[in-house]
Amino acid sequence: MVIMMWQYYNDWCYGWGNPGLWMAVHAILTIAAIALIVFLVSKKMHENANMQQGSPTARQILDERYAKGEIDKETYEQMKKDIQ
Repeated sequence: MVIMMWQYYNDWCYGWGNPGLWMAVHAILTIAAIALIVFLVSKKMHENANMQQGSPTARQILDERYAKGEIDKETYEQMKKDIQ
């Protein structure tokens, strides 16, 4: 009887089910945790890279507006002189 009970508990991980199942669950949780850490670190690095670029300068905004056709050449030249 004791041997049968020992075999039962040994096979079923002391009442916690199939040990192979729990090893698989543990492996999945470990991989998920590593993936989450990699994702969060990557996101933080991307945010830091964007913050280091900063805001565009007045000249860059002026060049962009001229390229889009929002202002004409005379206005562009005048504004360029004003910001220098």
